[in-house]
Amino acid sequence: MISDTARQRFAEVALPHLDDAYGLARWLTGNRDDAQDVVQEACLRALGALDKGTVERPRAWLLAIVRNTAFTWLAKNRPAAVLVTDEMQVFEAAAAAGGEAGPLDPEAALIAKAEAAAIEAAIAALPIVFREVLVMREIQGLGYRDIAEATSLPVGTVMSRLARARAQLAAKLGSLR
Repeated sequence: MISDTARQRFAEVALPHLDDAYGLARWLTGNRDDAQDVVQEACLRALGALDKGTVERPRAWLLAIVRNTAFTWLAKNRPAAVLVTDEMQVFEAAAAAGGEAGPLDPEAALIAKAEAAAIEAAIAALPIVFREVLVMREIQGLGYRDIAEATSLPVGTVMSRLARARAQLAAKLGSLR
């Protein structure tokens, strides 16, 4: 049985960051259903870990749990391979939230959809060590220190991996033009 105090602490520490947790899990697993499973397991782990100490950076703390849970889940359920997703609604929602003046004409919408698909495929094709830091930084907006904490890496390594991820992504997208 979970105490009311534990529920309250979980609501304060973890619940505000569930969207980020799901986003990271979706990028690491490659699809919505698996990401939901990973986040659910990560929440159970987080709830159990709350009594073990103070959480100074809740977002990075939860994303570290999600990351570790995702890697454990992938090791059990997937062979080592590149994971590609076909969930375009994530990119369409991001484009819609981007402050566009109005609806796109059909040609512009088709071009935007093709570009979003190319970007998604290029990110999905990155090695996981580069993909995870790129997603945490560019999509979820985490700072270098938060990424370092979530991945248990030195800040310099995070910066190096991010630079390599960006270079590989630019090379891949540049070759498509």
